[in-house]
Amino acid sequence: MPRAIRFDHYGHRDVLYVAEVEMPVPAADEVVVEVRAAAINPGEVNIREGFLDDRWPASFPSGQGTDLAGVVSAVGDEVTSWKVGDEVLGWSWTRSSQAEYAAVPAEQLVAKPAELSWEVAGSLNVAGCTAWAAVEAVGAGPGDIVAVSAAAGGVGVFTVQLLAHKGARVLGIASQENHEWLRAHAAEPVAYGDGLAERLRAAVPGTISAFIDLFGPQYLDLAVELGVEPERIDTIISWDRAAQIGAKTEGSASGTNTEVMTELARLAAGGQLQVPIAATYPLEGVQDAFAELEKRHTRGKIVLVP
Repeated sequence: MPRAIRFDHYGHRDVLYVAEVEMPVPAADEVVVEVRAAAINPGEVNIREGFLDDRWPASFPSGQGTDLAGVVSAVGDEVTSWKVGDEVLGWSWTRSSQAEYAAVPAEQLVAKPAELSWEVAGSLNVAGCTAWAAVEAVGAGPGDIVAVSAAAGGVGVFTVQLLAHKGARVLGIASQENHEWLRAHAAEPVAYGDGLAERLRAAVPGTISAFIDLFGPQYLDLAVELGVEPERIDTIISWDRAAQIGAKTEGSASGTNTEVMTELARLAAGGQLQVPIAATYPLEGVQDAFAELEKRHTRGKIVLVP
């Protein structure tokens, strides 16, 4: 029997376990993917601990995971776009990707470029589409100066590169150990911590045009202090504070579609978008994987490899 990550109640990462489950059977519009890589994401921590129960409640036993890449192993009766053996990447809305096999609607998959590693292919959806949506939300382009908090994290590594791809000047807020990586990827690093507002002001001759927050509400307050217009502030995490100041909250849900996924895969395969893989773990290492993620100092993505 295939294996999958499960949890039976809300709690700390020790509620996660590997279970033997029934082999998924595709509905008429679905395919079954033999999963080769599935990234983990901070939002999964909040869901598993029950903090998002009002938005996205879990039913138990719950699976986990959205990102996936793998090989088609079965197709539903109505599916003509994929065949057994096709290499694909995409997403699951049913928290099922952290498993050896997952049934996914055919329309939620795109072809995996041959040049793309499984680990990168299985990391593109949540972080990549979130970054894409945030960049679009602030209207970044040539002549703009955009500050990004948590600029070297899982979403940050996508965000700074997509901003640079748009022609914006990027100020990447991150710890000192990530400054070299940011410089190598067209971002100007700025150390976080006390005195950040002064360091940001000193880094640019004019006004910061836009702000993308990937960490917490204090950065929305900082953006306002720096004079950024609320309609050019986007956060992927601080929804309540965003509502109070009129900032945007565009993220994964608004950015996820096959057109964006295809473009992210194209950029990554061509080397125009580099996705650092911080670590890989087998399914049995899921608790260790989340222990690493929850330190909040990971550069890039952590990936489960079934």
